[in-house]
Amino acid sequence: MPDLGEWMAKAKEAQAKIAELQRQLAARRVEGTAGGGMVRAEVSGALRVLRIEIEPELLASGDREMVQDLAAAAVNAALANAQRIVQEEMQKASSSFALPMLRGDEPS
Repeated sequence: MPDLGEWMAKAKEAQAKIAELQRQLAARRVEGTAGGGMVRAEVSGALRVLRIEIEPELLASGDREMVQDLAAAAVNAALANAQRIVQEEMQKASSSFALPMLRGDEPS
């Protein structure tokens, strides 16, 4: 049977590493575009919209509905990219320090 104190120490270490990874991911910036790059949105790894850029030519077109649709599409693309990156990084991290009991391994 595994040592409970050792298991708890590893669990705390894993928790601290995940918290640090979450902080690092929150600081990352991820972009999404729409309309052939006419609209760009930038979001953080914490899934917060940081910036939206719209090309002047698109604004000059006067097509308000198209601008709104493209802005929404760019934001959604950026959020999807950020979510994918966060999920990938969290899976990598959690598999690298998964506790034996959580992985389904036999206790040693």
